[in-house]
Amino acid sequence: MACGILPYSRCVKWRFGCGQTWQILVCFFCFIFMVNGHIRYSIPEEMKKGSLIGNVAQDLGLDLKRLRSGRARIVAGENIQYTELKTDKGILVVNERIDREQLCGDITPCSFSFEVILENPMELHQITVEITDINDHSPTFKRSNMHFEISESANIGSRFPLTSAEDLDVGVNGLREYILTDNDNFALKQMSSADGKKYAEIVLQKPLDRETNPNLSLKLIAVDGGTPQRSGTVNIDINVLDANDNAPVFNQSVYKATVMENAPRDTYVITVNASDADFGSNSIVSYHFSDLNSAVNDLFMINEKTGVIVITGFVDYEKDKKYELRIEAKDQGGLTDLSKVIIEVTDVNDNAPILSVMSFTSPVTEDSPPGTTIGIINVKDSDSGDNGQVTCKLEQNSPFKIKSNLRNYYTLVTDSHLDRESVSEYNITVIATDAGIPPLSTKRTFNLKVSDVNDNAPVFSKSLYNAFIVENNSPGVSVLTLRAKDPDENQNSRISYILENTNIGGSPVSDYVSVNAESGVVHAVRSFDYEQIKQLVLVIKAQDGGSPPLSSNVTVKILIQDQNDNPPQVLYPVQTGGSMVAEMVPRSADVGYLVTKVVAVDVDSGQNAWLSYKLQKATDRALFEVGLQNGEIRTIRQVTDKDAVKQRLTVIVEDNGQPSRSATVVVNVAVADSFPEVLSEFTDFPHDKEYNDNLTFYLVLALAVVSFLFITCLVVIISVKIYRWRQSRVLYQSNLPVIPYYPPRYSDTLGTGTLQHVYNYEVCRTTDSRKSDCKFGRAGSQNVLIMDPSSTGTMQRIQNEKSILDEPDSPLEVSSVSPSSYI
Repeated sequence: MACGILPYSRCVKWRFGCGQTWQILVCFFCFIFMVNGHIRYSIPEEMKKGSLIGNVAQDLGLDLKRLRSGRARIVAGENIQYTELKTDKGILVVNERIDREQLCGDITPCSFSFEVILENPMELHQITVEITDINDHSPTFKRSNMHFEISESANIGSRFPLTSAEDLDVGVNGLREYILTDNDNFALKQMSSADGKKYAEIVLQKPLDRETNPNLSLKLIAVDGGTPQRSGTVNIDINVLDANDNAPVFNQSVYKATVMENAPRDTYVITVNASDADFGSNSIVSYHFSDLNSAVNDLFMINEKTGVIVITGFVDYEKDKKYELRIEAKDQGGLTDLSKVIIEVTDVNDNAPILSVMSFTSPVTEDSPPGTTIGIINVKDSDSGDNGQVTCKLEQNSPFKIKSNLRNYYTLVTDSHLDRESVSEYNITVIATDAGIPPLSTKRTFNLKVSDVNDNAPVFSKSLYNAFIVENNSPGVSVLTLRAKDPDENQNSRISYILENTNIGGSPVSDYVSVNAESGVVHAVRSFDYEQIKQLVLVIKAQDGGSPPLSSNVTVKILIQDQNDNPPQVLYPVQTGGSMVAEMVPRSADVGYLVTKVVAVDVDSGQNAWLSYKLQKATDRALFEVGLQNGEIRTIRQVTDKDAVKQRLTVIVEDNGQPSRSATVVVNVAVADSFPEVLSEFTDFPHDKEYNDNLTFYLVLALAVVSFLFITCLVVIISVKIYRWRQSRVLYQSNLPVIPYYPPRYSDTLGTGTLQHVYNYEVCRTTDSRKSDCKFGRAGSQNVLIMDPSSTGTMQRIQNEKSILDEPDSPLEVSSVSPSSYI
């Protein structure tokens, strides 16, 4: 059941134990800027974690959005937070196991209170949770048996106190009564102390006779009122003594004393006194605490002989304000008397105020208006009266002030405008002082930082940055680092570098470079080629993290430097896979005769493109030389008849880069005066590897095609044979005449001829064809022969040829020759 407090007056009715009904009329008023509510819930102890206590939002009349926007939270003074507020559902649930006996002990009703705080505007709602008891403890005795020595002369009606049973439960679940087993001599008398504790005594109803029964054994059973009922048992052993017929008697039935809290050990409290009318040893009285289960045995001690009570423990007013002791006076004959001592504790100012920060906001912006809430402070003092009255103030002059809107709650607010450029942070000291004598105080210092507003844009040290990078760089290499400064602070001074979207050669600039947003390092996205692009011009923006952000731009020019990454390329003579170039040198050539010129270029620039020509290999190095700068091949001596017809020169072309790159070209020179002589020598050049690879491929392909055609033809022939056989069977069985069939161009030469009338001839020439009957005439004027190695020396084309054969009426005529002639 929960009783909520609304802004208007409301009457709430509670029903307490013992059958009494109290009606409480509570009237509440609305305060300015505050809404103060109080609700009360009642739950049993030992509920599971997460169990529902109540719907706070519904009972307080609050919206769930208000709980979230107001940052609703629980403020509890205990070390253990037993409850949890689910702001998303507006419900209060159990957060920790609640043991009523651990929380409150014997105090009833057992409850704990806490506040729910909401901000903007600030609201304080007090919630009290009452913990009801369940029967989870059995009555227990501190000792397993009790021993009495009772004189046989004990008077009828003599009382003997029994050790009380302790039941941690309260109410109906607590100790209800004692039961004594049946006997002839004693009856059980049950009583209750002022604090509600039940204790029992056995009363002598029939005189004891030691000679008849010197020892008695009884059992005392303590039962509680819970369901199911629990009980505890203790054995009572009675030893009957002789002839002591007077019991000790206290001079007061109730003693009262006062002690100061925090009194030191062995502080005197009071002296109790009992007298015995007997004589001798029967008149000697000893004093004891009758309730051995009581916790006061750890705080006080009584002298058995003198009855002086002193302090032996720590007396704390905040824990217990009053103690009640039961004293037993006992003589040597076992007769006793009981008395009560009530000790009241006087409070002293021994607890300083405690400052608890409910909320504190740091940093605050320098443009915060006066009256902005910085923090909420809760102040508590465990002392009572004036010792617990607390006031708060600020220690030094500052643009802040502290004010109180609720009891024990203070709000720290700004009192004037803040200027970060003047003071960037404050140390605010709050002093809480109580009204005790002497007063106790507590200080708490809050460090408040003032945050800046974004009023400065980032600034580059230059308006234009130049950077250089060598081509063929590795992707991701750093080109340069940009630095911009922003005098603002924190996020407002956090600079991000952004590459503006522009195009370079039709492609976005992001395809070439990238910028690290944090460090400002410009990286090359890919490898640059100087021969394709010489420079990059890009715009980079520096933008701070303020709101709204401020920015500035800077232009960056990246110049790409050339690298010797391209070897020279030979333009002439052309090196092809299908033919070779042979330069003709007549045997009558003089010294310095220009054979040919090697032409090469280098796409690099500068000294990387400066080319030099050198003769690397030659059939006869004494016959030719190469111009270092121009690549001209000339004769360096007179050509003689002894010089070989076939001359092979290897020319290397080098650039001037570091390291230098080079290319080689093979120049074939024919030292001869006629083409037949040249052709016979150049037919021995080896085949090109690429041609051999292609020839192998074509051979395999031809073999596959021929195999396929063979199988196809075989199938067709068999089919035709079968078809003709069937036809012949039809003709044979029929009586039709047979007409012979002659294929076209068929001629009968009386059985002596085998050739058709149309003849086809194909001429094939070997590598030694110069020794065959085919003769070639000398060319009238020619300089260059283009030879095809794939035809194994067969001439494809002769430029500027005037006559092909010396004998025009030769019976053979070369029409075409192909590589298939060799298959």
